[in-house]
Amino acid sequence: MVSQKVIIKNPTGLHLRPAGILCKEAVKFKSLITFNFKGGTANAKSVLSVLGACIKSGDSIEFVCEGEDEEEALSAIVTAVESGLGE
Repeated sequence: MVSQKVIIKNPTGLHLRPAGILCKEAVKFKSLITFNFKGGTANAKSVLSVLGACIKSGDSIEFVCEGEDEEEALSAIVTAVESGLGE
């Protein structure tokens, strides 16, 4: 299991478009990919789970990847978030 904290930089947080991009990136991997936020946990492979987390700009979340390609998955997810998820 590997994990890393990131801060959401998108001005409007994780609304539908960036949530969709995050999920598209996450489903490329076999590992379980979740993120922890404000005492909750969300499945990064589910758009509804990501949207339900109500992540806003400036929020800190911790991605957790567990599985055979966990290192690669974590790196790709963190890179996608830090690049702004298409915004």
